[in-house]
Amino acid sequence: MPVTTSQITGTDFVSLPTRDLTAAMAFYGDTLGLRRSVYFEGKPFAEFETGNLTIDLIESDKMGLEYAPSKSPLALHVDDVAAAREALEQRGVSFQGEIFDTGVCHMAFFADPDGNALMLHHRYAPRETTG
Repeated sequence: MPVTTSQITGTDFVSLPTRDLTAAMAFYGDTLGLRRSVYFEGKPFAEFETGNLTIDLIESDKMGLEYAPSKSPLALHVDDVAAAREALEQRGVSFQGEIFDTGVCHMAFFADPDGNALMLHHRYAPRETTG
């Protein structure tokens, strides 16, 4: 098998579309408690930090992109899925189904106000890679 070298060295951010940047900033900042790191008044984006990945909220239609909520959940790491879920439910977040146990991790699915899929995630067993 040939050895390939990639020029890709990491992931800078992931973008999530919104139709209402003010409401999205309130959800990610106030409800989820993430630190906003970038926002310029009048610009159609804001960035929030998760610890290892930046979430870039974008008003896609103002950037020439089609608005379509992400249906693949963005896994947000927490130390205790049940405790984090309970805290978010107290802040008005609705979850889809019960906490899911895969045998190696716990997951709890929900969405932001724009319908972007999110999940609380905690791996409790070692990760096995297959190369």
